Amino acid sequence: MSKQVISIIVPCYNEEPTIPLFYPAVQKVFVKLREQFPGFEPEYWFINDGSTDNTLTELRKLQQQDVDHVHYVSFSRNFGKESALYAGLQHATGDFIAVMDVDLQDPPELLIQMVSGIQNEHYDIVGSRRVTRKGEPPIRSFFSRAFYRVINRISQTHIVEGARDYRLMTRQVVDAILSMSEVNRFSKGIFSWVGFKTKYIEFENQDRVAGDTHWSFFQLFSYSLEGIIDFSDAPLSIASYTGFLSFVVAFFALIFIVIRALIYGDHTAGWPSLVCIILLIGGLQLFCLGILGKYVGRLYLESKHRPIYIVKEEK
Repeated sequence: MSKQVISIIVPCYNEEPTIPLFYPAVQKVFVKLREQFPGFEPEYWFINDGSTDNTLTELRKLQQQDVDHVHYVSFSRNFGKESALYAGLQHATGDFIAVMDVDLQDPPELLIQMVSGIQNEHYDIVGSRRVTRKGEPPIRSFFSRAFYRVINRISQTHIVEGARDYRLMTRQVVDAILSMSEVNRFSKGIFSWVGFKTKYIEFENQDRVAGDTHWSFFQLFSYSLEGIIDFSDAPLSIASYTGFLSFVVAFFALIFIVIRALIYGDHTAGWPSLVCIILLIGGLQLFCLGILGKYVGRLYLESKHRPIYIVKEEK
C-alpha cells in the first residue's frame, strides 16, 4: 500500500496557547482518516509570522516531539498571513495540501470529508464555507456580507460568500497557485482565480479554543479593499464615471448661475457658488487620484521584486 502525504499549512502569529491544543486534535482526526483511507500521513508546516510571544518556543518543542512529521518556518518579522500561506505552499511536499487555522475555528474533522471529495468524487479542491456567524459582532457580519456582494458584482472572479482559507488541494492546484508570485496577495481570490473542480463543505461558526483574534475591524476592512483592488479594475472605472458626472453637473450649474445672475442679479458677487464648485471638483479630483494611486502603488511594490518573506529559522 503506497503512502500518501497530506501537508498541513498552519500560519501562526502569537498563538502560544493554541499550538499545544491544535496538534493532538488533528492527530486524532488522522487516526479516523486512516480507517477509511489507509496510508495517509500528515506533514505539518507551522509558519511563525514574526510572533512576539513564545510561539516559536512551542513550535520547537512540538518539532522535537514529532521530528518526522512536524516542521516549522520562522520569519524575521511579521510579514502577514498571506506571506505565511505562500511560504507554507512553497515548503509543502505532500501529495495533497491543506490550509488550516491553528485556533481550531476550522474543524479538523472536515479533513475526512475533504479527502473523500478528492479521492472518491475527483474534485481538485475541497474547501470549507462558514454558513453562520454566531458570536461575531453584527457590524463585522454586515460588512463581510457587503464585501462579498460588492466584489462578486464588480469582479470576474467569483468568491463564495463565507469561504474560508481552510481547504484541501491537489499538488496540481498548488503548483498553479505558486506560479502566481505577486507580492500583493489575496488568497481567497487566488484560490478561485486558478479554477479547477471545486466543492465546498458547509459548517457553523466555531469559537477559538484559546487566545484572542488578531484581526481588528480596520485590518479586515483594509484587507477587503486589497481584495477588491487586486481582482477588479472597477474602482478605476468608477473614478472615470464620477469625474465625467462631476463635469456635467458643474457645467449645468454654471449655466444656471449665469442665467440667475442675468435675470435676478447677484448681490453676493458669485463667490459662494464659486467656492462650492471648486470644493466639489477638487474633492472629486482627489478621490479619483486616490483610487489611481492605490493601483500605481501596487505596481510600484511589484516592480521592486522584494521577497514575499524572509526566513530566520527553519526546521
